[in-house]
Amino acid sequence: MRKVFILFIIGICASLQTQGQVSFGKPEKINQNWRFILEDLSEGSHLQCDDSRWAAVNLPHDWSVSHPLSPSLASATGYLPAGIAWYRKDLDISAAKKGEKVYVYFEGIYNRSEVYINGQLLGKRPNGYLSFMYDLSPYVKYGGKNVLAVRVDHSRSADSRWYTGSGIYRDAYLIYANPVHFAQWGVFCYTDKANKNEALLSLDVEVQNTSSERGVFSILTQLYAADGATLINQSTQKITLEAQSFGKNSQKIKIKNPKLWGLDSPYLYQLKTSLLKDGNAIDVTTQAVGVRTTTFDANKGFALNEEWMKVKGVCIHHDGGVLGSAVPREVWKRRLINLKKLGCNAIRMSHNPQAPDVYELCDELGMLVIDEAFDEWEFPKRKWLQGWNVGTPGFEGDFDFFEEWSDTDLADMIRRDRRHPSIIMWSIGNEVDYPNDPYSHPILDHAGINQPVQGGYKPESPSAERLGNIAKRLVAVAKKHDTSRPITAALAGVVMSNETQYPGALDVAGYNYTEDRYDQDHAKYPNRIIYGSENVHSMDAWKQVRDKEFVFGQFIWTGIDYLGESGAWPSRGFYSGLLDFGGFQKPRGYFRQALWDTKPTAYIGSYSNPNNSDYLSMDAWPIWNYKIGENIRVVAYVNTAKAGLFLNGKQVGETKSHDDKTGIIAWDIPFAPGKLEVQAFDKENVKQAQYAIQTSGRAHSIVLEVDSTSLNKDFALAQIVVQIVDEKGIPVMLSDEELTCHIQGPAKLLGLEASNNSDMSDYTDNVHRVFHGRMLAYVQSIGEVGKVKISFVAPWLKDGEIEIEIK
Repeated sequence: MRKVFILFIIGICASLQTQGQVSFGKPEKINQNWRFILEDLSEGSHLQCDDSRWAAVNLPHDWSVSHPLSPSLASATGYLPAGIAWYRKDLDISAAKKGEKVYVYFEGIYNRSEVYINGQLLGKRPNGYLSFMYDLSPYVKYGGKNVLAVRVDHSRSADSRWYTGSGIYRDAYLIYANPVHFAQWGVFCYTDKANKNEALLSLDVEVQNTSSERGVFSILTQLYAADGATLINQSTQKITLEAQSFGKNSQKIKIKNPKLWGLDSPYLYQLKTSLLKDGNAIDVTTQAVGVRTTTFDANKGFALNEEWMKVKGVCIHHDGGVLGSAVPREVWKRRLINLKKLGCNAIRMSHNPQAPDVYELCDELGMLVIDEAFDEWEFPKRKWLQGWNVGTPGFEGDFDFFEEWSDTDLADMIRRDRRHPSIIMWSIGNEVDYPNDPYSHPILDHAGINQPVQGGYKPESPSAERLGNIAKRLVAVAKKHDTSRPITAALAGVVMSNETQYPGALDVAGYNYTEDRYDQDHAKYPNRIIYGSENVHSMDAWKQVRDKEFVFGQFIWTGIDYLGESGAWPSRGFYSGLLDFGGFQKPRGYFRQALWDTKPTAYIGSYSNPNNSDYLSMDAWPIWNYKIGENIRVVAYVNTAKAGLFLNGKQVGETKSHDDKTGIIAWDIPFAPGKLEVQAFDKENVKQAQYAIQTSGRAHSIVLEVDSTSLNKDFALAQIVVQIVDEKGIPVMLSDEELTCHIQGPAKLLGLEASNNSDMSDYTDNVHRVFHGRMLAYVQSIGEVGKVKISFVAPWLKDGEIEIEIK
């Protein structure tokens, strides 16, 4: 069975970032000069509320991560607190704006928010991950004082299986618009057909007339090349709108010899759509455009632009380590680039819609995306409180508003994100079918089922038969707003779900950790399209994808270490990432690179092996500091035919062939100091790659490396790698020195991230210990120009200093 989804999708234009979020009007960020109090006040929405002593904060803002970790709090959410808080901001809306519509738009508030303007409740939105908007116009005082107030109720502190953060943790906008304007997320473009010679596109435009008058308008569509200057196509269509109504219009766009959006060349056109009245533009939106096709086939797998390929994906959560859930765009860009470098080509947004920045970056970098809506449906899942999968669980969650809000939440996710070429599937759920958490089925009593079942069938639990009807409803909602992509879900209990209508409601079935079901389910359900939606890091799990044409890909858990889902104290989070909290590639990231990368690659790490164990680790750090003569296991991760080991230029480990069973080549050698290098060769013994580690001396100096020495003054971010080196400049992997950061000039320290999962110390100050000899510092401009001097100091070490120009 083959399903072809031909897609021309519109994404945000990098040069007009704010416009693409809402597809209409003139958005202005309102991130600065908010007032905040972590307390529930009955008068928090009132105009006369005295907020003069509240804390001054800027958005995005996550209050949870700024508090100390505590073993008395839930491990599920990273041992960090939540609570109820208020935000307030004064809005100066000019009298000249009278007659225009005024909206407020939030990219995300976690969670259960209430928004007020001048004491008037605008609405409530319980979902903490969705973007939403309110009309301020009826309550605004044009030319007078306006107070925007937001109550955030995260009193259910253990309402998630991972760290969520708390507060207005994404950007917020004020939007001015003509009373007749494009509807929110109302510009959507997709393809009727596409090949190398021609693409035929359909453009659906929704327009909202909030005025009391009927009118005739024109929609001008202009498609430009990536440079934004070369006009490719232009057309105009008329639309008639009744008073207080919505109207829809469809157009066709042709592109001769189109440049397709792909993984190696993610080409983005620019689409400018204008709403005209009497020849004058009353609303304009510009968005980036990617043209590409996808094919899903039950036997052949997945093709992008008719090229069959394996999807090499990772799952990610939305936090940024020390930054919590308020993660700047620059941080995500560095992380995604590092993932792509190791061979990753896809991201699963687990298990909720993420910040718009992440999708835009995937568009720009050429990364495929699964966008996911829900982690639980009508009933709660277990939330671990004293460590991962131990103790007595809690049952807080977001299930209580699923019935009322799920249709709206899913529709809003799809309408917001459907313009992104990177997105290839919509996921309606993650592991909602986990056996006995909460659904159950008689099949769980049958012998021989390889499922994580506790106690077999539990007739008192909700019946798994309910899953099919819910899935059908959600699929119908999704297809109402986008028919260009398939609908998927991540199945945790596929044996149980196979007894229901749940998998059959999906276009594509994701299997979590059940690789042993691939062959038998492919035989039993020959029209089912199968992939690994969540997988372990093992070589065997990858070979189940690599060697089976019908399994089109896998998504490793996880791409990046994340807060929450923590083990027993001390544990900040889940530590199985290819990248660590700071976005540095971990040893298992190099192991994965040897499996996924198409370019020759090599890596070595080591660990003590006094008992001559056969254990082969994918987590061997690049350390070469031991006692003289100590027996050391050296492991290499290569993707070439063979590899040899050399110490100080002399071969000390015989050349060995690549081991397709483990993916690891190993040598046991006695330690001697110096430079240890692995050299990777092809079948003809031609060297293709090499990687070296060196014995270091004592910690001597602090070395700083910044990603940019020049920043825009408007809250741009510098990411500074802080490295401890010895007297010869060799990194000291064993260093755990405590460093102090000092900043002089117009910038502030957002956080220090050493990526040590067991370091539960204070993350709110300027003092922190390095881990494996390094850390990452996040420094942000504060709206002023000037020079910033950043220094790191520690007793007995040479200081590290760097200057950044703020323009």
